[in-house]
Amino acid sequence: MGRSQPVHGGGRTRCTPSARRRGTISGTRSVVARGEVWWSESPDWGRRPVLILTRDAVADRLSAVMSALITTVHRELPTEVPLDEDDGMPRPCVVNLDNVTSEPRIHLTERITRLGPERMQHVCRALAYATGC
Repeated sequence: MGRSQPVHGGGRTRCTPSARRRGTISGTRSVVARGEVWWSESPDWGRRPVLILTRDAVADRLSAVMSALITTVHRELPTEVPLDEDDGMPRPCVVNLDNVTSEPRIHLTERITRLGPERMQHVCRALAYATGC
């Protein structure tokens, strides 16, 4: 008892309410870390890469994590951080720190890469610029 199990009925699998609150399906969820890039599959946006920004100390306890959208559209903004194959990305793109969102962990489907400390320093500077902090 106490563990969430999928509820079957009507030809589909649903999470129990407690599993939804924890961001889990069948008691499992993605383990994410700050600086990782993940594929997110959202009903609203489809499949897209996102950079995890939430600090590691709380990321495993939250049902949604703070993330920044990654796009191939480069606008030369100070709030964009270029990424490429050297960063582990499949093709050149940018992290757009003007587009920070709360990403439900249940949408995170596959880890792409983890950015190095130097690249994350660029991300932090761009985030500070985007927020005016």
